[in-house]
Amino acid sequence: MFKRSKPKSRRIDTLIGAQTRIIGDVQFSGGFHIDGHIKGNVDAPADSSATLSVSDSGVVEGSVAVPNVILNGTVKGDILAHERVELGSTARVTGNVYYALIEMEMGAEVNGKLIHEPREAAGRPESAAQSLSDTQESPDGRS
Repeated sequence: MFKRSKPKSRRIDTLIGAQTRIIGDVQFSGGFHIDGHIKGNVDAPADSSATLSVSDSGVVEGSVAVPNVILNGTVKGDILAHERVELGSTARVTGNVYYALIEMEMGAEVNGKLIHEPREAAGRPESAAQSLSDTQESPDGRS
């Protein structure tokens, strides 16, 4: 049917090897690839184009808050993907997945909730939404 081409090559700035185990939180920017094990939270700035990729052998025990997530391994914690999350056929998530866009292959497993959070709603100030509802309450222009 409709097949979108994959994005251009993904840059990897940091690699956690298969024999590496990190205990503690990780903050990064750019591209971060995990073949090993991280016991801690993984975080990147929400307004960046940072990408976390976790291979089949990769494990994260903690929450993930990254704009773009490509998961083929395991995450034991919530995922907050500000932009996009791709769950491969071997992906395993024990926790909720918050996403703006999601792509899931057959076989991916989520033991938690899938929660859609549109990007435009996050950027709209509450006062603008409130003023919009105020103008709709009185069609004749009176308060």
